[in-house]
Amino acid sequence: MARVDVVMPQMGESIAEGTLSKWLKKVGDAIKRDEPIFEISTDKVDAEIPASSGGVLAEILVTEGQTVPVNTVVARLETEVGAAIAAPAAAPPKAEPAKAAGSAGAPAKAAASPPSAPKSPSSSMSTRAESREPRAESGGNGSSLEERLRTKSSPLVRKIAAEHGVEIAGMQGSGIAGRVTKRDIMQYLESGPAAAPRASMHAPAGVDYHAPNVEPWPGDVVEPMSKIRQLTSDHMVTARRHAAHVTSFFEIDLTRVARMRQTMRAQFEQQTGQKLTYLPFIIKVVVDALKQHPVLNAAHTGNRIVFRKQYNVGIAVALDWGLIVPVIRHADDLSLSGITKAVNDLAERARAKRLKPEEVQGATFTITNPGVFGSLAGTPIIPAGTSAILGLGAIEKRPKVMAGPDGEDVIAIRTCAFFSLSFDHRIVDGADADRFLATVKRGLESYPETGV
Repeated sequence: MARVDVVMPQMGESIAEGTLSKWLKKVGDAIKRDEPIFEISTDKVDAEIPASSGGVLAEILVTEGQTVPVNTVVARLETEVGAAIAAPAAAPPKAEPAKAAGSAGAPAKAAASPPSAPKSPSSSMSTRAESREPRAESGGNGSSLEERLRTKSSPLVRKIAAEHGVEIAGMQGSGIAGRVTKRDIMQYLESGPAAAPRASMHAPAGVDYHAPNVEPWPGDVVEPMSKIRQLTSDHMVTARRHAAHVTSFFEIDLTRVARMRQTMRAQFEQQTGQKLTYLPFIIKVVVDALKQHPVLNAAHTGNRIVFRKQYNVGIAVALDWGLIVPVIRHADDLSLSGITKAVNDLAERARAKRLKPEEVQGATFTITNPGVFGSLAGTPIIPAGTSAILGLGAIEKRPKVMAGPDGEDVIAIRTCAFFSLSFDHRIVDGADADRFLATVKRGLESYPETGV
């Protein structure tokens, strides 16, 4: 009789912990090797975790909603069918809803950690990188452990702080020994330095002192926010606050692209096995336009502009449980069929919760497509670290007044859509944005004849 530990995996170099969001199996269930056993949420992506070996789920050590360090044992498998199964009561008590809805950066409390966790409560709060550094109570310069912990916040927190010029060592966080968590840095950025003292109140996970106190009425249903909803909330508020949003709109005639798509669709699908939509045509033209208008493929940092030389296009994917933006890397190197394959693959794996954290990072420009739900136009929020996002409206046939063969006005049925470009006015002027949209318009309305 042998038991196999099931651990919280590390879903990327900078990820030190994960939230076990849902158990897909219960104690006593037979599990096949590589069969999904539980779902996790990190500050980058949601994912289903497959079993490393077959067997029977004997113990559950971490309940839904708990956040634990990577490599923590979350369950145990019995590798011999029919062996004794631990009673469900052996699992820790279920976390309270308010605690289960903890922030992305708030670590699990030591009391909630599984008894078999490989790290002590103190060390489990640190990232892998921190565990390689000396843990002296004070450094040679007299710095205290508390100050060192604040400085050594998670890689994600340090990255956010660096992007916004925030000195972590000067903050009092809500973590152990004043360690600054992701929620601390987000609250600081949202409300400015004046909000820093509030972090010293040691707010429980999920509490936002800057939000209005909304009391439920009789009959209301109150649910904790999911992990992905919390992350979306934090990212959108931060992005909206730290970019000067302006949106321009262009109506673009897609009749030529529609005809080409119709003509080549059967051959394309036969040769590639992929369905051909409008999106790959749009991505290809957008990437060409970004090369001509580099400030739309740039980022603002302090009083500098970073002009990206990679063309990594984020594609927003609407899921039943939230929104995620996987990234097509080096889109300028891909053909029409290559872009199609990349879009379909990323969207499919996003819906199956099989994306890797690095596949939702590093976008230099983003495209969102609310038109698939019938929206004519929108004003999307610019993702942090980029200067613009393109919104695609519904593609419809419309009557348009056009010039006839003799120069007279005629009414024709054309396939059109409204494109909206939200841009950061700190580095992108209205003229830059409109020139970019005009380039995209010309590219799509005169799209060259092309093969698969």
